[in-house]
Amino acid sequence: MTRLFRLKRNRELAFVWALLIPALIIYLFYRVIPLLWNVVLSFSFWAPGKPLEFAGLYHYEEMVFFDDGFWIALKNTGVFMLATPVAISLALALALLVDQKIRGRNIYRTLIFLPYPMMVVAVGIVWRWLYNDSVGLINYGLRTFGIISEPIAFLESYRFAMISVMAAAIWQIVGFFMIIILTGLQNIPPHLHEAALIDGARAHHRFWRITLPLLRPSLFLCVILGVIASFTSFDLIYTMTGGGPGRETELLITYIYKASFTLSQFDYAAAMTVVMFALFLTLATIANRLSGGDAGKVDITD
Repeated sequence: MTRLFRLKRNRELAFVWALLIPALIIYLFYRVIPLLWNVVLSFSFWAPGKPLEFAGLYHYEEMVFFDDGFWIALKNTGVFMLATPVAISLALALALLVDQKIRGRNIYRTLIFLPYPMMVVAVGIVWRWLYNDSVGLINYGLRTFGIISEPIAFLESYRFAMISVMAAAIWQIVGFFMIIILTGLQNIPPHLHEAALIDGARAHHRFWRITLPLLRPSLFLCVILGVIASFTSFDLIYTMTGGGPGRETELLITYIYKASFTLSQFDYAAAMTVVMFALFLTLATIANRLSGGDAGKVDITD
């Protein structure tokens, strides 16, 4: 019996590994090896057609002490990241609203979520038209209601360019965040609110003491997805502003792209990519700690 059990277990393990190996090979060649090559490249001098030479910390020293463009892109990325808490706050408010028993709530959920599946390039083109100072709908509305007398070139303005891009990013992702938070709301046991209501707890007390703590996993997921979007919003920035005016909307991802594919500084771009990856891991760790360190778990005792 022991031999039969071991034979059956070995067959099951062999079947599992047979299913896993193709995915692991793809992951190795498309994720692990490029990541390791990027790290090696960041400590080297290299260009297409030239041999690889060890550079030590040269690229990192240039980045930190001599490249003002890197610091501008890093600052802009931090500013752009502020769109995440704004989007999460709006999504939370919308989720609480459409979670109520109101007529047509499924239609409202669909309309709010609708921008998210759109291609980012299409979103950028639509919002670039909306912001246009000649035929844009936003300028037309502002002038119609007498708020402004002259049209504003939003995407060419040092004052409004970053805010305009952030508004487009929020518009697209807020529906996705709403669905995540709405799922968390629907997983909260109703008896918790019922018991609190019987005890005389008011609506805002129930929100702060029951709803918000139990939404922690959903909010943490939104934060992580928002941080990822902030670091990888290349399509939206490149379509709407190209990083301009000047460097007003230049993010790390667009600066890395220009360093590698415009200036052919692949080794320097690799060093900036390593720094960006380290920043993302740091922010994800901080977010997890602030959420209690176990944001992926929900333990509710009936």
